[in-house]
Amino acid sequence: MKYRPLDFSGVSTYPIASRKNKMNVQEHFAKPVRSGMTVAELLAAMPDQLGSQALNGVIDAVVAARAKGKPVVMAMGGHVIKCGLQPVLKSLIDADVITAVALNGSGSIHDFEIALIGATSEDVGAVLHAGSFGMAEETGAQINEALKQGVAQGLGHGESLGRMILERELPYREQSLMAACVQKGIPVTVHVAIGTDITHQHPSADGAVFGAASFTDFQIFTSVVSELGDGGVYLNIGSAVLLPEVFLKALSIAQNLGHHVDRFTTANFDMQQHYRPLVNVVKRPTSGASRGYTVTGHHEIMLPLLAAGILDRI
Repeated sequence: MKYRPLDFSGVSTYPIASRKNKMNVQEHFAKPVRSGMTVAELLAAMPDQLGSQALNGVIDAVVAARAKGKPVVMAMGGHVIKCGLQPVLKSLIDADVITAVALNGSGSIHDFEIALIGATSEDVGAVLHAGSFGMAEETGAQINEALKQGVAQGLGHGESLGRMILERELPYREQSLMAACVQKGIPVTVHVAIGTDITHQHPSADGAVFGAASFTDFQIFTSVVSELGDGGVYLNIGSAVLLPEVFLKALSIAQNLGHHVDRFTTANFDMQQHYRPLVNVVKRPTSGASRGYTVTGHHEIMLPLLAAGILDRI
């Protein structure tokens, strides 16, 4: 069938003055950037749109949460830790901004190795086919030993490792996030899936110990989540699957037990937005009177900017 060109002469239009716009110069434009700007001035100079709007919204929510004495929980994947952001995160812990930390297994391993030797992040591709990936003796042996001792004392995964780092006075313990949490007395929980971490490859691995330690931390984490209502903040940073799933289950348990968790803020920070963080952190938990944000960018850029904004406003 052959089509003839459609005649557009009858198309109706309207005056642009009557149109509602998402962007206008008075409200949304960026301000000029100059040398010597303070953090507050830089953040205020950003256009009131999209990513900068979300970042400033998260900063405002965190500051408001601490003013009310509500929790600010930071859940992080391993990439955040191996990027060397512990000093930034510790500045927020020292300022009583972060009230709880949750890690996946890789995050705890990177944090331990940094405390032990001041370095981490193995070149996986170079050693995988030789069968030596993840087989560093000290990493597996010491972490697994610490977990066995901690479980015997009723401790969770995170506190067991944080205590061990401090008690053994590991050379770079001042750089450890888990140790900082233990010293500060705030919860640090580690959530593992069997087979995901290099410590599960070692002769000293004990599945029952991993399960007991991580389940204790899940219970602690759920207790923290139960207090997020009416002003708390939950930040998921760089975990695409495991921690968003853990958060969703913890929230369900908290609601089931009668803790009405609503009117709080969530945010997902990552280099690209994935399905589970978007659904299980940003959207589903905030479907009531809560608010969810997405902030996209590299952790090594966005977290220092986030921390600077928070510390500047408090």
